[in-house]
Amino acid sequence: MTPRPAPALTRREFLGRSAAASLGTGLAWAGAPTLWAQSAGDRPVRDGSVAVLNPRDRVPVSIIIDDSTCLVNLNRFAMPQFDEAFAGANPSYKKPWRDWPSEIPDAFVRRFGTWAAEHGVKGKYSIVPQPACVGRIDRLLPGWSGAELAASIRCVQEVMMPNWDIHPEMATHTRVLDLKTGHPYPEISTRWMENWEWTTGRSADEIADYMRYALNILKNVGLHCDGITTPGSFGNKALPQLAQATFQSVRDVFGTPVPHYFRHLYDKGEQSVAPRVEYASGLDGPDPRCVVSIIGCTGDWTGGWDCSTPEGPDRFITADLQSGRMVEIIQRGEPALMLAHWTGVYWNGQELGFRILQTVVDRLHQRFQNLVWMKQSAIATYWAARELTRLTRSGNSVRLDAPFSCPEFTLRFSAPAARRIQLDSNPAAGSAPRVLREVTNSSNLTEGTWHRAGESVTVCAPLSRGQSKISWS
Repeated sequence: MTPRPAPALTRREFLGRSAAASLGTGLAWAGAPTLWAQSAGDRPVRDGSVAVLNPRDRVPVSIIIDDSTCLVNLNRFAMPQFDEAFAGANPSYKKPWRDWPSEIPDAFVRRFGTWAAEHGVKGKYSIVPQPACVGRIDRLLPGWSGAELAASIRCVQEVMMPNWDIHPEMATHTRVLDLKTGHPYPEISTRWMENWEWTTGRSADEIADYMRYALNILKNVGLHCDGITTPGSFGNKALPQLAQATFQSVRDVFGTPVPHYFRHLYDKGEQSVAPRVEYASGLDGPDPRCVVSIIGCTGDWTGGWDCSTPEGPDRFITADLQSGRMVEIIQRGEPALMLAHWTGVYWNGQELGFRILQTVVDRLHQRFQNLVWMKQSAIATYWAARELTRLTRSGNSVRLDAPFSCPEFTLRFSAPAARRIQLDSNPAAGSAPRVLREVTNSSNLTEGTWHRAGESVTVCAPLSRGQSKISWS
């Protein structure tokens, strides 16, 4: 279900507090609570003459798909559980769920995944591990054979995983499980539903245990995860605990260097939708840490989780290509991550949401030539490197001290005399520097190249963890 925005400091206030004090280590510390009561953590002191740009000096775009899983059409089974949690008093859960199909077939997953690959589209695709308490995807889904379930998992591995991050959307997306038994708690109320109040007042350790349960089910069937998605309002009143629990659980189960989570979106207004790097620490040591909050920029205008009437592609980008929320965010230069729910993409077999996404992607590609489609994990890693790498300029060189490696790291600085630029990825080891190739147009920037515009140069190179150096002559 669509995450709800929470009150927040502005991006400028967040980063301003993060860099408020400089310590002898060369790091800045934000000790007071900041964004949504979460801490930014450490930040390096940076040389202001060197700017870190978006990867390849392009704008990241992505699709966030929620409420997906193997075979189960989640909304059919979730709707009556939500209705019961509200004791029948909420009209939102009075949809004709009995008329909806129980399955979203793998044939549709393959058609969608093939289209995405052909158009370069990437993003995040949830797999709810124990969808609506129907069954567990690492054991049995009653109503489907073991062979059908195995084939569905293979479909996700083969078709989706090359271009899509896999997230658990907690364990069931409906009722909270007792981890000792694997069964739902007997009380059916918003207090004991994942979508509402269960996380309120709980510790990071308790929430992390719950996340580990979900992550391990996906690990059991060979689905790798670098992040998590929150169902409904999960974690909305426990945001510091949510962020820390994400770090603990994803690191513990998958060893991901930069875990991330999707909790927030802003579908209108001026609030920044750039990723937020939180709880950064140990940047100069052997175990650097942080967690990244990935933020969506659109509402779900493709049909929603409940197969409501779609609002259509114009909310994303209009037919004349001149306006819409995606246009607004792309023109800002911030990552533009649009939201859709798998149940609405399929839309009970009518595929209304899928057709909207196809139109949106076609329009985006007509309007913009400076986009780069990325998984959420790649965006999270890039933003961690972007904010946490120390940059020190000395003469005709820039030294980079990076806690995390990152592809396509892109810098801009003044170097009017530069004719030859090289990258030394490991100066301490005495390895031979790599000469980077000059390109005549910034649109041709790829990893290992650089471009001149007047007195400034833009360099796109792989960033290695530890110390590296870019120099010119």
